[in-house]
Amino acid sequence: MESVRRALTIAGTDPTGGAGIQADIKTFQELEVYGMSVLTSIVAQNTTGVRGIHHLPIEMIEMQLDAVLEDICPHAIKTGMIAQKDMMTLLSNKLAKLTNVPYICDPVMMAKNGDSLLEKDVRSFLRDTLVPLATIVTPNIAEAEDLVEFKIASIDDMKKAAKRIVHELGATCTVVKGGSLQGDAIDVFYSASDGYHTLDAPRTDTKHTHGTGCTFSAAISAELAKETSVFKAVQKAKHYTSSAIAYSLNIGHGYGPTNHWAHRLHSNTTPL
Repeated sequence: MESVRRALTIAGTDPTGGAGIQADIKTFQELEVYGMSVLTSIVAQNTTGVRGIHHLPIEMIEMQLDAVLEDICPHAIKTGMIAQKDMMTLLSNKLAKLTNVPYICDPVMMAKNGDSLLEKDVRSFLRDTLVPLATIVTPNIAEAEDLVEFKIASIDDMKKAAKRIVHELGATCTVVKGGSLQGDAIDVFYSASDGYHTLDAPRTDTKHTHGTGCTFSAAISAELAKETSVFKAVQKAKHYTSSAIAYSLNIGHGYGPTNHWAHRLHSNTTPL
């Protein structure tokens, strides 16, 4: 039993299954890692937008987390939607004690259609509490702009932001995702030890990208749970997520979900 690699996601829900904890668990399973979850918020959303959010009491979040850690210690932990300051304080205190467990911080701030999930003061609190503990932070352009507080409009801006997230905000590594920029989908990885790396993939002409950030960070988490090096984990996650986008399911009336099992069906034909 101890040979089974395990990953824990701490995040909110998506009842349509494309994002949040549901997407994380699907990704863990596809990448052959045993998935566990701690629920922070119940989000009433679908591919067209967010209808409502109910945050769980902090005591219940702590009870869930303690129940997991006391019984089945994860080999990697990721956070997604952490919407309140008291949640961040709790998690920062818990994660600071788990120094040997890689921590992946996906700073989820808004839904795919632009609905805000975090208030501005909560975003800055996330920057100060969770980001410094992270093995890797995985912001998209909008999230990176919130973290570094300047406009990102180019690859050079992405590099500047990635470096600042490491050297000024305290993360060990970061990957700034450039999917919202024009041209190929280019991401920028940075760590103090490895410097810069860019990861690119052909852009797929589709609106069905709901949950891609959750899926990408969950794939990194699964690989780190399997003791893959951080940059190699990012490379594998990029490949997995790009395939999931390229062969999306074309369901839902809005921004539909990606295809979490595409890597199995199209392993020899993926456009990467």
